[in-house]
Amino acid sequence: MNYRNLGNTGLKVSEIGMGCEGFKEDNYKNTMRMFDAAEKHGINYFDLYTSDPEIRAYVGEALRGRRDKFIIQSHICSVWKDGQYVRSRNIEEVKAAFEDSLRLLQTDYIDVGMIHYCDSLKDWEEIERGPVMEYALELKGSGVIKHIGLSSHNPHVALNAVETGYIEVLMFSVNPCYDMQPADEDVNQLWNEEKYEEPLVNMDPDREKLYEICQSKGVGITVMKAFGGGDLLNAELSPAGKALTVNQCIHYALTRPAVSTVLAGAHSLEQLEESLAYETAPDEEKDYAAAFASFPKISWKGHCMYCSHCAPCPAGISVADVTKFLNLAKAQGDMPETVREHYEVLEHHAGECIRCGACETRCPFGVSIRENMKEAAEIFGK
Repeated sequence: MNYRNLGNTGLKVSEIGMGCEGFKEDNYKNTMRMFDAAEKHGINYFDLYTSDPEIRAYVGEALRGRRDKFIIQSHICSVWKDGQYVRSRNIEEVKAAFEDSLRLLQTDYIDVGMIHYCDSLKDWEEIERGPVMEYALELKGSGVIKHIGLSSHNPHVALNAVETGYIEVLMFSVNPCYDMQPADEDVNQLWNEEKYEEPLVNMDPDREKLYEICQSKGVGITVMKAFGGGDLLNAELSPAGKALTVNQCIHYALTRPAVSTVLAGAHSLEQLEESLAYETAPDEEKDYAAAFASFPKISWKGHCMYCSHCAPCPAGISVADVTKFLNLAKAQGDMPETVREHYEVLEHHAGECIRCGACETRCPFGVSIRENMKEAAEIFGK
């Protein structure tokens, strides 16, 4: 298992994490099976968005004797009411649900307290200025949660939240189809078939900016919906009009700026093991570039996907890294010191480009790489 920094939290997380969708399967027996497999294969990070008390209790049993081997991302504002899940901003309900989750999980702390499911700016403003954020800060101050997170599907909301400085971890929906869609406060629009009827060209700029701002600010992204609920793995259901593999979906997510872990949705041990196979898969099985370039409904023409098909460069330039730092600088509108420092330590810089164009002949997306290298050399001064 490979491990990544979770932003600036100081936590090292497995790049394959666990979602909790399958814990309830087989009368909750899947919970123990999945935690056993996670420990065996080095998964140390999981998300627990559900408020189902039975799932929380079974997770608590699965963690017994090995709490220190797992980093928990558990949600604040996800409550159980009248026998069903409810997202609540009622602070008394929120407090009672969170305190009960600690009891059921048999732990006295949560590594990432994730403020649950915020997709509207009005909702975020009420969270930021109201008792929910006050409670999250109180929990962090007392050490009950170590870091504050937010889950969202809306790049406008997520960016607004990240820029306040409160949010250290962002749980966000990342996949090559959702990344084409503009911000919307209705999450259902991400899989609305009508949104994909006309050909889509290039990543939504707000989503791209969000990932790059998170990278520059040290906010770690934990990925949900990497497989689009399974739709991306099925040619008939995929909005792109063509199926991707599990490895391609995971690799796409892991190559986005700021992404630390992919929370692999799995309803069975076999599905979890299929995601785990990414760790030992050859590069050609992870490569998504050819598949993306052949999508009938979606085009990334002219957009760098950081796929590294441009390599090798005769001058030794890591084109994908230079382009990523260029985009980070442009997204910020100035030159963050951290971006400049990371650029400086590259072995070769954009100014060394000999403009041979070999990279452009190999790029599946027709990116004007020579122009990017010229712009990077001007911005970074070398």
